[in-house]
Amino acid sequence: MFKKKWTNSVLALSIASGMLLAGCSGGDEKASTPKDSGGNSDEPVKITFWDENASPERTPLWEEVIKQFEESNPTIDVEYVGIPNKSAKSKYDAAIAANDTPDVGSVQTTWLPEFAIRDALLPLDEYFSKSELKDKINSNAIDINKKITQDGKLYGIPYAQNLDTIWIRTDWFEEAGVKEPETFDEFFTAVEKMTDKENGRYGYTIRGGAGGSFQLQRLMFAYSGLDYFAEDGTVNINDPKHVEFVEKYLSYYEKYTPKSDITNGYKEMIAGFDTGVVAMVHHNVGSYGEHKKSLEEGTFKTIPLPKTEDGKYVAEGGNAVNVAVFKKTEQPDAAWKFVEFVNSVEAQSLWNESTGQIPTNADVLDDEWVQNAQHIKVAFEVYENPDTKLYEPPFYLPDYRSILDNIVDPGIQQVMSKEKSAQEFLDEWAKAIEDSKTKYDETFNK
Repeated sequence: MFKKKWTNSVLALSIASGMLLAGCSGGDEKASTPKDSGGNSDEPVKITFWDENASPERTPLWEEVIKQFEESNPTIDVEYVGIPNKSAKSKYDAAIAANDTPDVGSVQTTWLPEFAIRDALLPLDEYFSKSELKDKINSNAIDINKKITQDGKLYGIPYAQNLDTIWIRTDWFEEAGVKEPETFDEFFTAVEKMTDKENGRYGYTIRGGAGGSFQLQRLMFAYSGLDYFAEDGTVNINDPKHVEFVEKYLSYYEKYTPKSDITNGYKEMIAGFDTGVVAMVHHNVGSYGEHKKSLEEGTFKTIPLPKTEDGKYVAEGGNAVNVAVFKKTEQPDAAWKFVEFVNSVEAQSLWNESTGQIPTNADVLDDEWVQNAQHIKVAFEVYENPDTKLYEPPFYLPDYRSILDNIVDPGIQQVMSKEKSAQEFLDEWAKAIEDSKTKYDETFNK
C-alpha cells in the first residue's frame, strides 16, 4: 500500500521543499571524483563512524549494522563512537575545528549546509550516481540535501525520515473519557483534563532543555499554518499568531507539566512518558522503539500534531537524518561502502523498524512491519493528505542551527521562568534569522 503511494505522498512533499529551496542553491552540479582507497582492495582498512544520537536503545542497533557490514566486508573494520544527542553538534564542531573528524558520521539535515561551507564533508555525487541506491533512495529527499547547500552538491544520504507527532497514553485517555485531540483547542483541553497532580500525573511535558527549539518551531507553524517567510521576505517567527501560541503553550509549564521540564531534553522527556508521569509527549515517530520497550501494547499510540483552525496538517520539510563522509578520510571508498550498507534494505529495515522512523529505501516499504505499524500509518496519513501544508525553514543558512541552539533554546527557558515575554523572545529569534539571511544574501546572492 505505502510503496504505491510513496511517490505521491512523502516525495510530493519533498518536491515542494525542493522548489522552495531551489533559489538558495549556488554553484554547479558537477559531481565529485572519488579517490582510490583500500576499500576496493584486499588490504585491511579501518574507518571510524560517529553516531550523533547514542543511547542504550540505539547503540546496539548500530553495533548490529556494523557487525553485518564487517561480515560482508571482511577487509573493513568499523570503529563505533557513540555521542549523546545533546553534545553531538559541539563534538562535531570541535572535530572540524581541529581537523580531526571521523571517516563517516550520522549527521542531521540542519548541519549539512554549515559543515559543507566549512569544507568538512566529501561530496558524494559521483559515488551516488554509480550506486544501486540511486534508484532506491527517496529521490526528492536527496534533492533537498543538495539544494540546501551553497554549492548544490550532495553531502549526506538520508537513511531515515521523520514526522513530528504526539504520543498519548490511550489507556489513560479511555479511563478519563477524554477525546484524543485533533485541534489545538482540544489539545490544550486534554492537557488540562489529563493532569492529576495528586496522583503524580501531568497532562503533558514541554521540552525546555536542548532541542526544545525544534519542537516549539514545529508546533508554532502547525498552529499558524504560515510559511516561514512572508511575501515581503520578512520572517514569520514573531507573527502575532506565534506570539499568541507561545504565550499560552509555555504558560502551561508547572501548572500542567513537570517542574523539571525547564531543563529536560529528549531523553528526560521520553522517560517521563515511558515511566507513567505524563499523558502526552510531543516528539516524532522515531521514539517508538523506546515506548514499546517500556509500555504494554495497546496502552499507547501516536497521533498527528493538531490541525490548524482551517483543518490542515502542517509538516516541516527536510526532517531526516543522514550518513555523511568527512573530507579528511583517507579511506573514502571504504567509507562509501559503509554508507551504502547503512542504506541497504537489510540495514534500513532493521534500523527503522526498531526506532519507528520512516525508511527512505523504497524497497523497505514492502516489509510487513511497515504495512502494519500504527505510527507509520499516521505518518502517511499526514503525508498523503492533499491538504497538508509544508513549510521549509532556511536550513541553508550556515548558522541556522546555532541560532536554534544558542538563542532559541535558552530563550524558551527564559519565557518559562518568566524572565522574558513571548514577544521579546520571538522578536530576538526573528532578528537573528533575518540578520543571518541578510548576511547570506550579501555573500552568496550578489
